[in-house]
Amino acid sequence: MNHYQLVLASTSVYRRQLLEKLEIPFMTASPVFDETPKAQESPDALVRRLAEGKARSCYTKKPSLIIGSDQVCVVNNNIIGKPGTREKAIEQLTAQSGQRVSFYTGLSVFNNESGTCHTDIDVFHVHFRTLTKQQIEHYVDKEQPLDCAGSFKSEKLGIALFKRLEGDDPNALIGLPLIKLIDMLEQAGMSVL
Repeated sequence: MNHYQLVLASTSVYRRQLLEKLEIPFMTASPVFDETPKAQESPDALVRRLAEGKARSCYTKKPSLIIGSDQVCVVNNNIIGKPGTREKAIEQLTAQSGQRVSFYTGLSVFNNESGTCHTDIDVFHVHFRTLTKQQIEHYVDKEQPLDCAGSFKSEKLGIALFKRLEGDDPNALIGLPLIKLIDMLEQAGMSVL
C-alpha cells in the first residue's frame, strides 16, 4: 500500500497528460523556483538543477513524492527554449532543418518525508528532415507550437518533421521520461503496478 501522496511539480498540460498514463492518483503544484540559466551552465547541469529545484520548491504537509522535471533543446551547441511567437518558432525550425537536435530532460523525485531527492537525466535525439520555408510556416500555422521547446509537438503533426528519433523513451521528448520515473518511484517505495 502506497502511503505517499504523488505530486507533479509542474503546470505543464503535457507533463500532466503523460503522468495520467500511469493511472496513479496525483495532484499538481506550481513550483516557485528561479529558472534562469547560470553563466556557462551545461544543458545537463541546467536541467538537473531545475528539475530538483522545482521538486523541492513544492511544499506539502503530507508524506509525498514530488516529481520535478525540466527540458531544454540543444541545436548546434546552443540551448533554445520555447519560442513564444510565430516568428521565433519559424526561426527555430529553420535552424533545426536537416540537423540532429538533442533534448535534455531532467527528472527528480523528492521524498519530503526522508528529505532524499533522486535526480537523473534523459537525452533524446531528433534527426530533422530538410524542410522548406513553406513546410515550416505551414506546420507552425497549423499546430501553433509556441509553448514547446524546439517549436514542435512530436505527439501530433510534428512527427512529420523528422527523419529519425533516437532515444530510450519517446515520452522524454514530450517532457516526462516515464520509464525512468517508474523506476524512481519504485525505488522510493511507490508501486506503479
